[in-house]
Amino acid sequence: MPQELYSVEQVADRLGLHVRTIRNYVRDGRLKAVRIGKQYRIAREDLDAFTGLPSAPGGTESAARQVEVSSIVQIDAIDRAAADRISTYVTASLSQGGLGHIRVEIIYDETRAVLKLILLGDPTITADLLRLIAMLASPE
Repeated sequence: MPQELYSVEQVADRLGLHVRTIRNYVRDGRLKAVRIGKQYRIAREDLDAFTGLPSAPGGTESAARQVEVSSIVQIDAIDRAAADRISTYVTASLSQGGLGHIRVEIIYDETRAVLKLILLGDPTITADLLRLIAMLASPE
């Protein structure tokens, strides 16, 4: 039985992420891939292991419906200490067991004093994280 392989572009499309993000995951070793020539190929099993969910074969819908939400939170005029505090709380809350399927990317631009949090995953968990971020980001 032939192994199903995906290109970086196909994986990015399936996960709703940018191609560069997928390449970074591969280079960092977070997503297992094989280099064929100048391109990476990701096995279906490795994609399943990375996401924690089975990918839909051949682009067809899987039997179980999945709902995913994406949110971008931007906090302006925030110093490094406050950004680190929010990042630590969000990361710590994600390390709690049994939260479900959610991914978070955190970016701090020190020159602009802007913190961005990109949340992708389960709507209920995302809503809880948004409430936590709102509480942490509110002026004290």
